[in-house]
Amino acid sequence: MNFFRDVSLPAATAGFVAVLVGFTSSVAIVFQAATALGASSEQIASWMWALGLGMGLCTALPSLILRQPVMVAWSTPGAAVLATAAAAGGFTLAQATGAFIVCALLMIAAGASGAFERVMDRIPMPIASALLAGVLARFGMEAFLAAKSALPLVLTMLAAYLVGRRLWPRYAVPGVLAAGTAFAALAGQLHLGGVSFTLTTPVFVMPEFTLAAAVSLALPLFVVTMASQNLPGVAAIRAAGYQMPISKLITLTGAATLLLAPFGAYALNLSAITAAICMGPEAHEDPRKRYTAAVSCGAIYVVIGLFGAAVTGVLTAFPRELVVAVAGLALLSSIGGGLAVAVKDETHREAALITFLVTLSGVTLAGIGSAFWGVVAGALALAVQRWRA
Repeated sequence: MNFFRDVSLPAATAGFVAVLVGFTSSVAIVFQAATALGASSEQIASWMWALGLGMGLCTALPSLILRQPVMVAWSTPGAAVLATAAAAGGFTLAQATGAFIVCALLMIAAGASGAFERVMDRIPMPIASALLAGVLARFGMEAFLAAKSALPLVLTMLAAYLVGRRLWPRYAVPGVLAAGTAFAALAGQLHLGGVSFTLTTPVFVMPEFTLAAAVSLALPLFVVTMASQNLPGVAAIRAAGYQMPISKLITLTGAATLLLAPFGAYALNLSAITAAICMGPEAHEDPRKRYTAAVSCGAIYVVIGLFGAAVTGVLTAFPRELVVAVAGLALLSSIGGGLAVAVKDETHREAALITFLVTLSGVTLAGIGSAFWGVVAGALALAVQRWRA
């Protein structure tokens, strides 16, 4: 099989780092959303089962078929919307499940009609690259801000990165992860006690469809998923130079959400942050073999789904500072590449910088994240410049 011939240690490490970053950075928000909807501990474990299998299979299988790194994740801003709306509206888990299905149908419609891809085709590459750089730069900043609370750990990982980039460029990120893990273990900062590996049992929830849940949960979930997740996800794909069937991938994530919604998969979408980790040169020097990083990531997601809470305990045992530091250092090349493309063309430079800064600001308006508003601001700036000319 070509995969076993193409896979390498840096690619497998990139897949693990992508899971570590994507999972630990937002799993608490998913737990909060499930709890706000009244989910029991068994139902929360079922959410991990459904989301893990959905992300894993939608990542690994298309990557193997296309031989390109397709990265799928859960909707982090969608989980925040659910937590907020559930607390305000008093929705039951059955009503929320009905809303997940409505959201999935809207995603399928957006993908099957090609409407979302047509919108993305109209966004200039400098704007898309600036959007991606703005999304990723926050993680780069957090890597160094982590030095406030864990200076020795961050300095150790930074030293490992710099030495690794100088002596073994392909193994720089694995070296950073190994150095950080070893330091945390010696300092007693890894908390692995009490973790037992048991298979998760999925729990089916009969959906209940109500107009209130469709308006207050399904529509906001769909909008923030498409604007704050899929939009920068497509930007990451195109900035890395890959040509993928975007409409079919959006349809796939909608179909997977529809199938797994009764078990807790509230919204699946294309990823940007973890995609940049698996699509960058650190994953593999040959872009044609970076798909192995995505397959590795998908396989780990499937294991997370099967073992649910146990694997959650293992991943969350890593110190937060270690997670943000390895993410920021792994994304440095992608951030630099995005900025280089964004400012290269003088005719798009100002609009691209506006896109970058608005996206980096993290501003949220009407419940929609800064990625969407960064594109809006950059597009308006570009339109005014062209009109003036």
